[in-house]
Amino acid sequence: MELSQGARRFIIWMFIAIAIVLADQMTKWAIIRWVPLYGSVPINDFINLTHQQNTGAAFSFLAGASGWQRWFFVVLATVVSAVLAVWLWRIRNEGHMLLAGGLTLVLGGALGNLIDRIRLGYVTDFIQVWFGSWAFPSFNVADSAITVGAALLIIDSLFLSGKEKAAPKEAPPES
Repeated sequence: MELSQGARRFIIWMFIAIAIVLADQMTKWAIIRWVPLYGSVPINDFINLTHQQNTGAAFSFLAGASGWQRWFFVVLATVVSAVLAVWLWRIRNEGHMLLAGGLTLVLGGALGNLIDRIRLGYVTDFIQVWFGSWAFPSFNVADSAITVGAALLIIDSLFLSGKEKAAPKEAPPES
């Protein structure tokens, strides 16, 4: 049985999401193994590799909560991941490459952080960017994929998706 072009696209998107998960988990494994907790390895004047444990969400939101946030984020990431996978399946034949790319990146990132939350109870963050004496909150490969994916989704929603429906239709030729 031969797969349709749409099914092949969907499989490719899933492989990309899995590649993001693997890259995320391998880099986190290396950090956990070789960088002590709260340790720092300077890469250059503005980037450090560090080893942080984030029990919250972005920017450590809810990190100080009593522990319920772990399972809240597990459920949330599971539901979001399922919705993204279904959405990718539904658009498999439509050729919306920017939309599919954004959804795939967000899916891969969400799954990468989901694995950490289930397995460890927190997300390992390790990339730290400095601007003078100010440090951006540490992040990881999954967070980077989610951020780039979200940017692609915004660009798609502003400039591409729905525009084909809004375009005026040509009048049928008169006989």
